[in-house]
Amino acid sequence: MHLGMWEILLIGLVVVLLFGTKKIPELFTGLGTGIRNFKKAINEDTDEVKRKELPTVTSKE
Repeated sequence: MHLGMWEILLIGLVVVLLFGTKKIPELFTGLGTGIRNFKKAINEDTDEVKRKELPTVTSKE
């Protein structure tokens, strides 16, 4: 499905009418924060799994 210029403008106009110009930046800020937290949680879980998979090294003295 290909969106033309007029369709994109119409969608943008509807979004502005629904949310207003002040709410749109807040919406994207919240979305960005959510994505950032999601990526951080995934990386923390991956690091935890890697630590559990690695054998512990003990030194012989």
